[in-house]
Amino acid sequence: MAATDTPNIPDSSPSARPSPAPPRALSFDRATAQYGTARPGYPDALLDAVEELADRPLRGSRTLDIGAGTGISTRRLHDRGARVVAVEPGPGMAAELRRTLPDVPLVRGDGNRLPFAAASADLITYAQSWHWTDPTRSAPEAMRVLRPGGALALWWNVADDTVPWIAEQDARLRRFFGAEARTKAGPEAHTEAAPAPATPKRTEVTGAHGSPVHGHDLPPELTFVHRRVPWTRRVPLATHLANLGSHSAFLILGDEPVRRFLSEEREHLAPHFPDGTVEEAYVVDLNVAIR
Repeated sequence: MAATDTPNIPDSSPSARPSPAPPRALSFDRATAQYGTARPGYPDALLDAVEELADRPLRGSRTLDIGAGTGISTRRLHDRGARVVAVEPGPGMAAELRRTLPDVPLVRGDGNRLPFAAASADLITYAQSWHWTDPTRSAPEAMRVLRPGGALALWWNVADDTVPWIAEQDARLRRFFGAEARTKAGPEAHTEAAPAPATPKRTEVTGAHGSPVHGHDLPPELTFVHRRVPWTRRVPLATHLANLGSHSAFLILGDEPVRRFLSEEREHLAPHFPDGTVEEAYVVDLNVAIR
Protein backbone atom coordinates (compact mmCIF):
# COMPACT_ATOMS: atom_id res chain seq x y z
CA MET A 1 0.00 0.00 0.00
CA ALA A 2 1.40 3.35 -0.96
CA ALA A 3 2.24 5.78 1.78
CA THR A 4 -0.32 8.21 0.40
CA ASP A 5 -3.12 5.64 0.75
CA THR A 6 -2.84 4.99 4.48
CA PRO A 7 -0.23 6.18 6.97
CA ASN A 8 2.18 3.39 7.89
CA ILE A 9 2.78 4.71 11.39
CA PRO A 10 5.93 3.27 13.03
CA ASP A 11 5.59 1.22 16.18
CA SER A 12 7.18 3.96 18.28
CA SER A 13 4.45 6.48 17.48
CA PRO A 14 2.18 6.99 20.51
CA SER A 15 -0.91 7.01 18.29
CA ALA A 16 0.06 3.60 16.90
CA ARG A 17 0.30 1.91 20.26
CA PRO A 18 -2.56 -0.49 20.86
CA SER A 19 -5.00 0.29 23.64
CA PRO A 20 -4.82 -2.12 26.60
CA ALA A 21 -6.06 -5.52 25.44
CA PRO A 22 -7.85 -8.10 27.59
CA PRO A 23 -5.19 -10.43 29.06
CA ARG A 24 -6.89 -13.40 27.43
CA ALA A 25 -6.56 -11.72 24.02
CA LEU A 26 -2.78 -11.61 24.44
CA SER A 27 -2.59 -15.27 25.46
CA PHE A 28 -1.93 -16.12 21.79
CA ASP A 29 1.56 -14.67 22.11
CA ARG A 30 2.45 -17.86 24.01
CA ALA A 31 1.70 -20.05 21.00
CA THR A 32 2.44 -18.03 17.87
CA ALA A 33 4.02 -20.81 15.80
CA GLN A 34 1.31 -23.29 16.85
CA TYR A 35 -1.37 -20.77 15.94
CA GLY A 36 0.17 -20.00 12.56
CA THR A 37 0.58 -23.62 11.50
CA ALA A 38 -2.50 -25.30 13.02
CA ARG A 39 -5.32 -22.78 12.63
CA PRO A 40 -7.55 -23.18 9.55
CA GLY A 41 -7.36 -20.70 6.71
CA TYR A 42 -10.27 -19.54 4.59
CA PRO A 43 -11.71 -20.86 1.30
CA ASP A 44 -11.74 -18.96 -1.98
CA ALA A 45 -15.54 -18.90 -1.71
CA LEU A 46 -15.27 -16.65 1.35
CA LEU A 47 -13.18 -14.08 -0.50
CA ASP A 48 -15.60 -14.28 -3.43
CA ALA A 49 -18.45 -13.53 -1.00
CA VAL A 50 -16.55 -10.59 0.52
CA GLU A 51 -16.12 -9.10 -2.95
CA GLU A 52 -19.79 -9.65 -3.76
CA LEU A 53 -21.16 -8.16 -0.54
CA ALA A 54 -18.63 -5.30 -0.47
CA ASP A 55 -19.48 -4.62 -4.14
CA ARG A 56 -15.87 -4.21 -5.14
CA PRO A 57 -12.93 -6.45 -6.13
CA LEU A 58 -10.24 -7.15 -3.58
CA ARG A 59 -7.56 -6.47 -6.17
CA GLY A 60 -6.31 -2.94 -5.61
CA SER A 61 -8.53 -2.32 -2.57
CA ARG A 62 -6.95 -0.32 0.23
CA THR A 63 -7.50 -2.90 2.99
CA LEU A 64 -6.83 -2.96 6.72
CA ASP A 65 -6.79 -6.42 8.33
CA ILE A 66 -7.40 -5.77 12.03
CA GLY A 67 -6.31 -8.30 14.63
CA ALA A 68 -4.26 -9.95 11.92
CA GLY A 69 -2.52 -12.38 14.28
CA THR A 70 0.08 -14.41 12.42
CA GLY A 71 -1.31 -13.25 9.08
CA ILE A 72 -3.62 -16.12 8.07
CA SER A 73 -6.27 -13.79 6.63
CA THR A 74 -3.71 -11.15 5.64
CA ARG A 75 -2.00 -13.61 3.33
CA ARG A 76 -5.29 -14.55 1.63
CA LEU A 77 -6.16 -10.89 1.08
CA HIS A 78 -2.66 -10.12 -0.20
CA ASP A 79 -2.76 -13.09 -2.58
CA ARG A 80 -6.03 -11.78 -4.00
CA GLY A 81 -4.36 -8.49 -4.85
CA ALA A 82 -5.57 -6.31 -1.98
CA ARG A 83 -3.21 -3.53 -0.91
CA VAL A 84 -3.36 -4.73 2.66
CA VAL A 85 -1.92 -3.40 5.89
CA ALA A 86 -1.93 -5.80 8.86
CA VAL A 87 -2.88 -4.36 12.26
CA GLU A 88 -2.00 -6.46 15.32
CA PRO A 89 -1.69 -5.57 19.04
CA GLY A 90 0.22 -8.63 20.28
CA PRO A 91 4.02 -8.38 20.05
CA GLY A 92 4.52 -12.12 19.60
CA MET A 93 1.86 -12.47 16.94
CA ALA A 94 3.18 -9.38 15.15
CA ALA A 95 6.71 -10.81 15.15
CA GLU A 96 5.46 -14.05 13.60
CA LEU A 97 3.55 -12.09 10.95
CA ARG A 98 6.66 -10.06 10.12
CA ARG A 99 8.62 -13.29 9.75
CA THR A 100 6.16 -14.98 7.40
CA LEU A 101 4.96 -11.91 5.46
CA PRO A 102 7.96 -9.55 5.41
CA ASP A 103 6.64 -7.56 2.44
CA VAL A 104 3.25 -6.72 3.99
CA PRO A 105 3.08 -3.45 5.97
CA LEU A 106 2.38 -4.05 9.66
CA VAL A 107 1.13 -1.56 12.23
CA ARG A 108 0.91 -2.27 15.97
CA GLY A 109 -2.58 -1.27 16.97
CA ASP A 110 -6.13 -2.48 17.48
CA GLY A 111 -9.65 -1.76 16.36
CA ASN A 112 -10.55 0.43 19.32
CA ARG A 113 -8.09 3.12 18.19
CA LEU A 114 -7.12 2.78 14.55
CA PRO A 115 -3.93 4.70 13.67
CA PHE A 116 -5.14 5.70 10.21
CA ALA A 117 -6.51 8.82 8.57
CA ALA A 118 -10.23 9.35 8.04
CA ALA A 119 -11.70 7.99 4.80
CA SER A 120 -8.44 6.22 3.95
CA ALA A 121 -9.57 2.58 3.49
CA ASP A 122 -11.80 0.76 1.02
CA LEU A 123 -12.17 -2.32 3.19
CA ILE A 124 -11.64 -3.15 6.86
CA THR A 125 -11.58 -6.84 7.78
CA TYR A 126 -11.75 -8.68 11.08
CA ALA A 127 -11.02 -12.41 10.78
CA GLN A 128 -11.70 -14.14 14.11
CA SER A 129 -10.98 -10.87 15.93
CA TRP A 130 -13.98 -8.51 16.19
CA HIS A 131 -15.00 -10.09 19.52
CA TRP A 132 -11.76 -8.83 21.11
CA THR A 133 -12.82 -5.21 20.53
CA ASP A 134 -15.17 -2.84 22.34
CA PRO A 135 -17.81 -2.31 19.62
CA THR A 136 -18.82 1.04 21.09
CA ARG A 137 -15.35 2.20 20.05
CA SER A 138 -14.37 -0.09 17.17
CA ALA A 139 -17.54 0.44 15.11
CA PRO A 140 -17.22 4.26 15.04
CA GLU A 141 -13.49 3.90 14.35
CA ALA A 142 -14.21 1.66 11.36
CA MET A 143 -16.75 4.16 10.01
CA ARG A 144 -14.26 6.99 10.48
CA VAL A 145 -11.47 5.24 8.58
CA LEU A 146 -13.61 3.79 5.78
CA ARG A 147 -14.20 5.95 2.73
CA PRO A 148 -17.85 6.47 1.68
CA GLY A 149 -18.97 3.24 0.07
CA GLY A 150 -16.24 1.26 1.85
CA ALA A 151 -17.05 -1.98 3.63
CA LEU A 152 -16.52 -3.51 7.06
CA ALA A 153 -16.26 -7.34 6.87
CA LEU A 154 -16.32 -9.53 9.98
CA TRP A 155 -15.99 -13.29 9.82
CA TRP A 156 -15.43 -16.40 11.92
CA ASN A 157 -14.70 -20.02 11.13
CA VAL A 158 -17.39 -21.95 13.03
CA ALA A 159 -17.08 -25.72 13.45
CA ASP A 160 -20.07 -27.39 11.78
CA ASP A 161 -21.80 -29.23 14.60
CA THR A 162 -24.26 -30.87 12.20
CA VAL A 163 -21.36 -33.30 11.65
CA PRO A 164 -21.79 -36.00 14.33
CA TRP A 165 -18.18 -36.27 15.48
CA ILE A 166 -17.94 -32.47 15.81
CA ALA A 167 -21.14 -32.38 17.88
CA GLU A 168 -19.70 -35.08 20.14
CA GLN A 169 -16.45 -33.13 20.52
CA ASP A 170 -18.43 -29.98 21.28
CA ALA A 171 -20.20 -31.78 24.12
CA ARG A 172 -16.85 -32.93 25.53
CA LEU A 173 -15.51 -29.38 25.35
CA ARG A 174 -18.54 -28.05 27.20
CA ARG A 175 -18.13 -30.64 29.94
CA PHE A 176 -14.39 -29.99 30.22
CA PHE A 177 -14.62 -26.22 30.50
CA GLY A 178 -17.62 -26.49 32.80
CA ALA A 179 -15.59 -28.71 35.11
CA GLU A 180 -12.62 -26.34 34.93
CA ALA A 181 -14.87 -23.40 35.83
CA ARG A 182 -16.29 -25.24 38.83
CA THR A 183 -12.79 -26.22 39.98
CA LYS A 184 -11.62 -22.62 39.85
CA ALA A 185 -14.78 -21.36 41.54
CA GLY A 186 -14.26 -23.76 44.43
CA PRO A 187 -16.50 -26.33 46.09
CA GLU A 188 -19.26 -23.83 46.86
CA ALA A 189 -19.89 -23.12 43.17
CA HIS A 190 -23.28 -24.11 41.81
CA THR A 191 -23.08 -27.54 40.20
CA GLU A 192 -24.57 -26.31 36.93
CA ALA A 193 -22.22 -23.33 36.54
CA ALA A 194 -20.32 -23.38 33.26
CA PRO A 195 -18.91 -20.84 30.82
CA ALA A 196 -21.03 -20.33 27.71
CA PRO A 197 -19.14 -21.89 24.80
CA ALA A 198 -20.30 -19.09 22.54
CA THR A 199 -19.70 -16.15 24.84
CA PRO A 200 -20.07 -12.73 23.24
CA LYS A 201 -17.65 -9.85 22.84
CA ARG A 202 -14.08 -9.80 24.12
CA THR A 203 -13.75 -13.53 24.76
CA GLU A 204 -12.79 -16.35 22.45
CA VAL A 205 -15.22 -19.13 21.87
CA THR A 206 -14.58 -22.35 23.82
CA GLY A 207 -12.74 -24.79 21.59
CA ALA A 208 -13.54 -22.96 18.35
CA HIS A 209 -16.92 -24.65 18.07
CA GLY A 210 -19.08 -21.58 17.59
CA SER A 211 -19.07 -17.92 16.73
CA PRO A 212 -18.44 -15.70 19.77
CA VAL A 213 -20.66 -13.04 18.21
CA HIS A 214 -24.31 -13.58 17.34
CA GLY A 215 -26.36 -11.34 15.07
CA HIS A 216 -27.77 -9.37 17.97
CA ASP A 217 -24.22 -8.65 19.21
CA LEU A 218 -23.20 -6.84 16.00
CA PRO A 219 -23.19 -3.02 16.13
CA PRO A 220 -26.89 -2.05 15.86
CA GLU A 221 -26.09 1.23 14.12
CA LEU A 222 -24.72 -0.67 11.11
CA THR A 223 -26.74 -2.69 8.61
CA PHE A 224 -25.05 -6.04 8.02
CA VAL A 225 -25.64 -8.54 5.25
CA HIS A 226 -24.92 -12.10 6.35
CA ARG A 227 -23.53 -15.03 4.44
CA ARG A 228 -22.60 -18.56 5.54
CA VAL A 229 -19.81 -20.30 3.61
CA PRO A 230 -19.33 -24.04 4.27
CA TRP A 231 -15.97 -25.67 3.64
CA THR A 232 -13.74 -28.48 4.85
CA ARG A 233 -10.05 -29.21 5.25
CA ARG A 234 -8.15 -32.46 5.79
CA VAL A 235 -5.31 -32.35 8.33
CA PRO A 236 -3.30 -34.81 10.44
CA LEU A 237 -4.86 -35.60 13.79
CA ALA A 238 -1.91 -33.86 15.49
CA THR A 239 -2.71 -30.66 13.61
CA HIS A 240 -6.37 -30.85 14.61
CA LEU A 241 -5.40 -31.20 18.27
CA ALA A 242 -2.89 -28.36 17.97
CA ASN A 243 -5.66 -26.23 16.45
CA LEU A 244 -7.86 -26.90 19.48
CA GLY A 245 -4.98 -26.17 21.85
CA SER A 246 -4.22 -22.85 20.16
CA HIS A 247 -7.47 -21.29 21.39
CA SER A 248 -7.36 -18.90 24.31
CA ALA A 249 -9.67 -21.07 26.41
CA PHE A 250 -6.85 -23.64 26.50
CA LEU A 251 -3.93 -21.19 26.53
CA ILE A 252 -5.02 -19.65 29.83
CA LEU A 253 -5.13 -23.05 31.56
CA GLY A 254 -2.20 -24.89 33.06
CA ASP A 255 -0.28 -27.37 30.94
CA GLU A 256 -1.54 -30.49 32.73
CA PRO A 257 -5.33 -30.15 32.17
CA VAL A 258 -4.72 -29.21 28.54
CA ARG A 259 -2.38 -32.16 28.00
CA ARG A 260 -4.90 -34.48 29.64
CA PHE A 261 -7.86 -33.25 27.55
CA LEU A 262 -5.98 -33.38 24.25
CA SER A 263 -4.64 -36.86 25.03
CA GLU A 264 -8.16 -38.10 25.77
CA GLU A 265 -9.43 -36.35 22.65
CA ARG A 266 -6.89 -38.22 20.56
CA GLU A 267 -8.35 -41.48 21.88
CA HIS A 268 -11.91 -40.34 21.14
CA LEU A 269 -11.08 -39.38 17.55
CA ALA A 270 -8.85 -42.29 16.56
CA PRO A 271 -11.78 -44.64 15.72
CA HIS A 272 -13.37 -41.95 13.52
CA PHE A 273 -10.15 -41.35 11.59
CA PRO A 274 -8.17 -44.64 11.51
CA ASP A 275 -5.78 -43.30 8.86
CA GLY A 276 -4.83 -40.39 11.16
CA THR A 277 -6.32 -37.70 8.89
CA VAL A 278 -9.16 -35.55 10.23
CA GLU A 279 -11.68 -33.88 7.95
CA GLU A 280 -12.63 -30.69 9.77
CA ALA A 281 -15.91 -29.13 8.65
CA TYR A 282 -16.53 -25.40 9.02
CA VAL A 283 -19.11 -22.79 8.16
CA VAL A 284 -17.63 -19.31 7.84
CA ASP A 285 -20.00 -16.78 9.43
CA LEU A 286 -19.53 -13.63 7.30
CA ASN A 287 -21.05 -10.24 8.09
CA VAL A 288 -20.54 -7.20 5.83
CA ALA A 289 -21.71 -3.60 6.30
CA ILE A 290 -21.29 -0.74 3.84
CA ARG A 291 -20.44 2.76 5.07
